[in-house]
Amino acid sequence: MQEPNEQEMGLFRDSVSKILDRAVTPDYESWEKAGIVPRSLWHTLGEAGLLCVDMPADYSGCAAPFRYSVVVSEALARMGFGALATNVMVHSDIVAPYLANIGSAEQKERWLPRMVSGEVVGAIAMTEPGAGSDLQAIRTTAVKDGDSYVLNGSKTFITNGQHADLVIVAAKTDPTAGAKGISLFLVDAALPGFTRGRNLEKIGQHCGDTSELFFTDLQLPATALLGKAGQGFAYLMQELPRERLMIGALAVAAARGALDLTIAYVQERELFGQKLSQLQNTRFELARLETECRVNQAFIDQCIAAYERGELDAATASMAKYSATEMQCRVTDGCLQLFGGYGYSSEYPISRAFVDARVQRIYGGTSEVMKEIIARSILGRG
Repeated sequence: MQEPNEQEMGLFRDSVSKILDRAVTPDYESWEKAGIVPRSLWHTLGEAGLLCVDMPADYSGCAAPFRYSVVVSEALARMGFGALATNVMVHSDIVAPYLANIGSAEQKERWLPRMVSGEVVGAIAMTEPGAGSDLQAIRTTAVKDGDSYVLNGSKTFITNGQHADLVIVAAKTDPTAGAKGISLFLVDAALPGFTRGRNLEKIGQHCGDTSELFFTDLQLPATALLGKAGQGFAYLMQELPRERLMIGALAVAAARGALDLTIAYVQERELFGQKLSQLQNTRFELARLETECRVNQAFIDQCIAAYERGELDAATASMAKYSATEMQCRVTDGCLQLFGGYGYSSEYPISRAFVDARVQRIYGGTSEVMKEIIARSILGRG
């Protein structure tokens, strides 16, 4: 694959930041208090060309290299819009690739152009009240009924659940077959039997709607099946490396943004008659935090290149997510400490960076699951 032109990448990065500064910065605080972004924002982002940027041109995408999509989410995270970064990442870097890589021509034609424009918002529903990282334990069922399926069950912690028009749902089509009995379905949220539950309250990422979803005797046409029946678990494993890499990229960008805020603050704040930045403890702590950011950024860049070559394996993607998200939590905690009492005030953006970071070690596979995947790659399953 041809390497993206660095000058073009820089221009795109600057353009994304300017667009977000106009479209998001003035209202983000009010959206955080409201607990959700306005639906119109998705149209704004689509019109600006910031959604699904690496999707094929045949389906209205820009057919840009993958790293351009990374730039969009990184900008959101770096600017302190952690909730929106997660929303966009799920839409553009999880749901859209499932469609592009597994969907039929008809499915792609129906959904992808409208995802690019923001007319359709995408979500993916795997997690259930009794099944988190263990996907084989899901209880939602899709029972064959002639040429259709009847979907019943519930999902929780679903990003974009309140705004979603399209939901990829993992369901059991053969409860006796274990992992080989899971299938994926494209569920149109307008269908009878689809119900949105409450928008869950969280300690961070407040305006990123996270919802419960319910399916009650929901009739799905055979054309709603994504890929082949019984291959859902394999598809999930196939697509998870991109998801986990993106979460890692968000983590590094968010940590970078938090650290930049902190560097500026310690050069202004005075303590004991001198700038906070002149104290040895501050200088040594900044040295530690800067090093953590740079080391993880280098690894993420390496993984992005591997993904674009089609060489990113599950274990390495797990390392990227595990290392970067753990680092994000350490860095934001260290940054908050340097802000002192002001860091604990919600008036200062560093406090949001701190609470927004915590979920990164959970969704997309917990740190503990990441370590197990990595260990298996080293030692096998024993």
